[in-house]
Amino acid sequence: MKGCSFTVVIPAHNEEDYVVRCINSVKRSAQYYGGKVEIIVVCNRCTDKTAELAERSGARVLYNDERCIGSVRNTGIMAANGEVVVTIDCDNRMTKGTLKEIAYLMATGLFIGGGAPMRFDRNSFPLFFNDVLCKAGFKISGRYCGIFWAEKKTFIEIGGFSRAKAMEDIATAGKLKRLGESRGKKYTVLRNNYLINSTRKFDDMGDLLYFKLLFKNVGTFIKAAFGDKKKLYALLDEIFYDYNDNKKER
Repeated sequence: MKGCSFTVVIPAHNEEDYVVRCINSVKRSAQYYGGKVEIIVVCNRCTDKTAELAERSGARVLYNDERCIGSVRNTGIMAANGEVVVTIDCDNRMTKGTLKEIAYLMATGLFIGGGAPMRFDRNSFPLFFNDVLCKAGFKISGRYCGIFWAEKKTFIEIGGFSRAKAMEDIATAGKLKRLGESRGKKYTVLRNNYLINSTRKFDDMGDLLYFKLLFKNVGTFIKAAFGDKKKLYALLDEIFYDYNDNKKER
């Protein structure tokens, strides 16, 4: 995989405030890498200037209107021209050496793909505690998320990203990990680079956001554990799929 070509897939739903920043982080990493890098922004039900700004910044723009982030990512993966596909959410950023490190790890032939460690773009005690819990979960499970990376043919072989309503990233990491194990390869994580994780929801709703949601909706989670997921799906829509829409209305 020495000198491999990349496609970076960025799913976006009304991300006009973040899309240029994300694309610029990819461009910096591409310049440092020095190889061929394609950027695809997949617009999902966008009603703002996301598509226009993405095109102006040099990205190729595609469209997918499904309320399923896995499907949105898969639209970009299937259209990718690069040998290696990298996915990153639109409100996040990658560090300068990300693509170069991925190319190096892929060139060893030891890895099926991987994820990236995450760091919030600001600090507070609740965010630190949240970060510790995430790191512990990734370490125990080995299912690193954040930025995903693997060969395009590998993503196709596992059927692309999971279409699960929640935790599709964890499920996808699991599929990649199992495929790697069947071939004597590891699912790994970047050592020297990381995902710069946006705190916009915390900025808007408080740093204890997810802890408050957990306690406030404990009944919803219990019902979901016993098979009744209707309220859980409505909650997930509100937090993730409808967040930008709701923020514009406030």
